[in-house]
Amino acid sequence: MELFNMLDLRVGAVVGVERIPGSKKLIKLKVDVGGEVRDVVAGGGEYYDPSYFLGKRFVVLVNIKPKKIMGVESRGMLLAADVGGKPVWLTVDGEAPAGSRVR
Repeated sequence: MELFNMLDLRVGAVVGVERIPGSKKLIKLKVDVGGEVRDVVAGGGEYYDPSYFLGKRFVVLVNIKPKKIMGVESRGMLLAADVGGKPVWLTVDGEAPAGSRVR
């Protein structure tokens, strides 16, 4: 339980999305994590059209070291289940606003 409590998991609302030029698999998301909008690079572009993400809420790990991916600094990670190599995104249903802590 101690290790889990070290993770800063929040509800993130996708407010912008675009494909990353030169990549068939990567998508750049603008994610509101509660009072701050961060760029987050997500995989799965070969399975999901960018429009799938827009306006949805996902579980996001926000206390992860930023990483530059194809020229974009990613400042978070959307969580997903791996089903045969395809990401199945962990979405949020209900009334939890962006920035709500996941426990």
